[in-house]
Order: sequence, then C-alpha cells, then structure tokens
Amino acid sequence: MDRKLNLNRAETFSFINPWIRYFLFFFSFLFWVFSLLIVAIGVYAKVQKATDTVRDTFLIDPAVILIVVGVVMFFVTFCGCIGALRENIHLLKTFSFSLTLVFLTQLAIAVLGFFYSDQTRDALGKFVNKAIVHYRDDLDLQNLMDYIQREFKCCGWNNHTDWSWNLYFNCTQGNPSSERCAVPYSCCTPVPGEVGGRFQPPQNIHTVHLESIHTP
Repeated sequence: MDRKLNLNRAETFSFINPWIRYFLFFFSFLFWVFSLLIVAIGVYAKVQKATDTVRDTFLIDPAVILIVVGVVMFFVTFCGCIGALRENIHLLKTFSFSLTLVFLTQLAIAVLGFFYSDQTRDALGKFVNKAIVHYRDDLDLQNLMDYIQREFKCCGWNNHTDWSWNLYFNCTQGNPSSERCAVPYSCCTPVPGEVGGRFQPPQNIHTVHLESIHTP
C-alpha cells in the first residue's frame, strides 16, 4: 500500500513551482491573445488598402510587418503557454530559446544603432522624408506620422518646413491646395478655450513665416 502511494506521488511530483507555472501560463496566454489581435489588425489593414503606394515606397508594407510579428509572437507564446500548463520540457526549452534569441537580436540592433548612429539617423531621415511626401496617400501612414509627432512633440524631421515637401502643404504660390503653407494638425499645440489648435514652432529652431493655422 505504501509502495503504491509512493508511486502515485512520484508520478504527480513536479520540479516546477506551481506559482511560477501558473504565472508563466497566465502571461503567455495574455501575449498569445495579443498576438492574435496583431495578426487580425495586420490582415484588416492589408485588405482595406486600396493602393500599393506605401508598399512601393517603403519596400515593406507595414501591414505585412504586423502579420509577421504577430505570427512569430503567436508560436513563441503558444510554446510558453502549453509548455507551462503541461510541463512539457521541449516546449519550455523552445520558449526559452526563442526569448533568448529575441533578446540577443534586440541587443545587437541597439549596439549597431549606437556604433552606426550616423547611418541610423540617415536611414530614419529618409523614412520620415518619404512618409512626409506620401502623408495623404495612406491613412495608416498618416496616423503613424501624427502619433510620432504628438508623442515626441516634433514637426517634421528637421523642422516644420519639411512639410513643404508634401504636395498638399507646399508653400509655392501656384499650389491650389487649401492646406498650402500649413502643417498637419499633429504639429499644432492645443490652445485652452479654443476648438482645435494653433501651430507654435519650437523656440530653439529658426523658422520661416507660416500663415496662422486654426483647425475648425
């Protein structure tokens, strides 16, 4: 009887702490659901795009990047989720190896970005310049640029005059656009008591004259 009881205990014995096990399962499950959401957003953005302007301009469609990242994230978190729940050593090793690989990749990118800061800055500058030129061509690109400018409190790459590269914001006299000599709303600073915002260029940048901007 005692021998049978000892065998049952041996079969149910685990070297993994239950708290660590369920903690890993819970967070892996959350990121697994999040990866499905990323894939869904990427597929939706890909289907809704009417033109391939952004893909032709930037070589890689942002929607495709979302789908690829979501799929990779799905398989990694799946290994962690099921591996923790079933205590599958092979899945846990795969999960651990994948996280290590992702960390080393991010570390390598950070180191290369530090040692090749000039090249990185030039590459980012080219990306932003293209994004400014094609700002009105794609709604996703427009939302991305607006988000970047609001979060970093900037306007263009060098200053607000960069927006003259855009066909709609160009300040030449022959431009028939109603947005001539203007900048996107994300460049504007909200004014208390007013609906919309007013453009206020940073004080540490030498700027040229722009027309007053009031967003209705």
